[in-house]
Amino acid sequence: MSLDSLASQLGYRFKAPAHLTQALTHRSFGGNNNERLEFLGDGALNFIIANQLYQRFPKLPEGDLSRLRAQLVKEATLSEIAFSLNIGDALKLGEGELKSAGWRRPSILADALEAIIGAVYVDGGFLAAEASVLKLYEERLAIIDPKIIDKDAKSQLQEYLQGKKMDLPNYNVVSIEGEAHAQTFKMECVIEKLNITTVGEGSSRRVAEQQAAQLALEKIGK
Repeated sequence: MSLDSLASQLGYRFKAPAHLTQALTHRSFGGNNNERLEFLGDGALNFIIANQLYQRFPKLPEGDLSRLRAQLVKEATLSEIAFSLNIGDALKLGEGELKSAGWRRPSILADALEAIIGAVYVDGGFLAAEASVLKLYEERLAIIDPKIIDKDAKSQLQEYLQGKKMDLPNYNVVSIEGEAHAQTFKMECVIEKLNITTVGEGSSRRVAEQQAAQLALEKIGK
């Protein structure tokens, strides 16, 4: 896939195409990679989506707004959008990531999309980044329903335990394996009162904790 084709899907023409090239360069490739742009894009995306939700749902409380935003900016959503844009075909990956099909890994795709948003911001400013995000999220924002808010597993587990007047679970690191650019985390969720311990696995602590919490909910029967 050409960079022009990707830029067209973003609805933005880069003044300096090198910004887009950098956004597509994974750290495993070396050199001028996309980590800093990812950091910037993450912040811009969260604000743009938060602002949209704030404007669209003036009566929705903070907690519900936060959960709606979490649905829209979570790794799964970002990787779905990135996959639809065929971003994986344009990624610059190191040999190890190429061998392990890193272009299909949700965490790498999600990070690249955030980096691209950061690149648009650097190249064209906030309004350009906002326009690109709204183009990418147009369908999702049109159909999002505040009455159907998916609470993540950790939030559901916390609310259940609080409702039973029990202590909140403890999340502990079991192991961190793999090289820096492709780590796998194992996290345990411990609920002492119920004598429940589960272990989740994922590409980040957050993902592993969510999986552990989901397994705990299943043990409880939720």
